[in-house]
Amino acid sequence: MSAEPADEARRVAFIFPIFNEEANIDLLHSTVDEVTRPLADRYAFSFIYVDDGSRDGSLAKLAALAERDDRVTVVELSRNYGHQLAVTAGLDLVDADATIIMDSDMQDPPRVALELIEKWEEGFDVVYAQRRSRQDSAFKKLTAGAFYWFLRKMAAVDIPKNTGDFRLVDRKVVDELRKYRERDRFLRGLVSYIGFKQTAVLFDRDKRHAGVTGYPLRKMLRFAADGILGFSVTPLRMITRFGYLISLLSFLGVLYVVGVKLFAPETAVPGWAFITIAMFFLGGIQIIMLGVLGSYIGRTYSQVQNRPLYTVASVRTGPPDPGERERTGADAGSAAR
Repeated sequence: MSAEPADEARRVAFIFPIFNEEANIDLLHSTVDEVTRPLADRYAFSFIYVDDGSRDGSLAKLAALAERDDRVTVVELSRNYGHQLAVTAGLDLVDADATIIMDSDMQDPPRVALELIEKWEEGFDVVYAQRRSRQDSAFKKLTAGAFYWFLRKMAAVDIPKNTGDFRLVDRKVVDELRKYRERDRFLRGLVSYIGFKQTAVLFDRDKRHAGVTGYPLRKMLRFAADGILGFSVTPLRMITRFGYLISLLSFLGVLYVVGVKLFAPETAVPGWAFITIAMFFLGGIQIIMLGVLGSYIGRTYSQVQNRPLYTVASVRTGPPDPGERERTGADAGSAAR
């Protein structure tokens, strides 16, 4: 247990989304506790663990952790809602002067949090950890590089490359984030969109300590789509431009056919194969265009349903009291956002 902070100490909270991280929880908390201990006389640290419907023993480990450390709050979601909504649940609950969002697989080195706090003290409202290097597979590095390149070309806001959700955000930024309730969330894009004074801290990303990634290829592609569709209408503009291009090519084709008929009719050959290929090509283009339109329409449909983003099953804070330390049932349901 760290030293008791002064009453006027500024409050700094950590948010950890948890999904099947049973093998990482103890090491994560002990490392973060060790890293922050030298600053315990200046800051009041707290730790919010959001269990995102884990299927292993993560929740039991978190409950035991909350009993040992009264700075720990455990938020149990009613099912798996995904990384971005788990972080959102933590942001909706947190009450601190600064909040640090960090993954729980130990790839984000906890020691970097000290640098984030240092930059925050210099007056920055958002301090994001930017990867200088990463110990991932070649495929992961290639797809991540392609994603950030494509995102910078398409998005209407400047989203720094090689960044994840590992960052510190000031209280005023958290207050603004709570106003944004879209379902298909891309938090790093929202933070860039909100603005305020932002800066980067470079770091070298470590290997995952244990377990498997919560972002297989299918989820990575969906997450990339959320980033692009949520912050850009460029795909819709590209449909129009591509339509103009096809129309121009068709017009040139008509001129060519007319020219052959007028000036070299003996060379004209019935082009049934060409016509068939062209029809299939244009049909494929039309299907792709409908798919892009459908993606935007689907996001609109989900949003206008206005359903809660998530449902909280329980909240545990510190050792259990004879009174109510755990909110369940109706109380937890009221925390659905």
